Amino acid sequence: MNLYDLFVKPYENYSAVQILLEASGTFFGILSVYFSIKKNIWVYPTGIVSTLIYVYILFNFGLLGDCMINVYYTAMSIYGWILWSKNSEDHIHVEVTWATKKERILATFLFIISLALVTLIYYYKPYIDNQFSMEGTHLGLYHLDWANWLDVLTTSIFLVGMWFMARQRIENWIFWIIGDLICIPMMIFKELGITSVQYLVFTIMAILGYLNWKKSLKEKSTIKS
Repeated sequence: MNLYDLFVKPYENYSAVQILLEASGTFFGILSVYFSIKKNIWVYPTGIVSTLIYVYILFNFGLLGDCMINVYYTAMSIYGWILWSKNSEDHIHVEVTWATKKERILATFLFIISLALVTLIYYYKPYIDNQFSMEGTHLGLYHLDWANWLDVLTTSIFLVGMWFMARQRIENWIFWIIGDLICIPMMIFKELGITSVQYLVFTIMAILGYLNWKKSLKEKSTIKS
């Protein structure tokens, strides 16, 4: 696989509108991560724009299973937006802390439930992608390759990360870093070179976000003491 096959060939059959939509989704996704690093509530409006764009793209490609997962991302973003609005004194920025023991236990259960939910979506994906018709459709997980199974894993990782972010917990960045690192080779395998670079950028930004949130909490603790 050369650079042309990785970065250009997958987009040869795309229309200008499709390329513009994907570029816009990527732009708002990166912008959302930037705002999250700054603990700025605009992380959610920009994130919602990004996920809604991907909902539209995936729906039009007939990938309804992946589309439903992005709808779930959108719902989680709305949940986070509400929580940040309640916990922000200036209605823009929030304070961050480490998760409590109870929250970590809840996150474990959320991860397990997410694994089961996403696996269930993939089980019914042939039916969903066939416009909810059983004609010529066989349910099951037979159609999944190793990249699909990694997708099940990373989707669950990202959902827990979104939950921690909604609650302003520093641990969210650990989940984003792990998930983004897994996605890089997965996207290269799927011949989505531009998307793999996007996840590389996300990984670097997540590391910066983790360091920034830790620094912010340390400075707050120093001022109080």
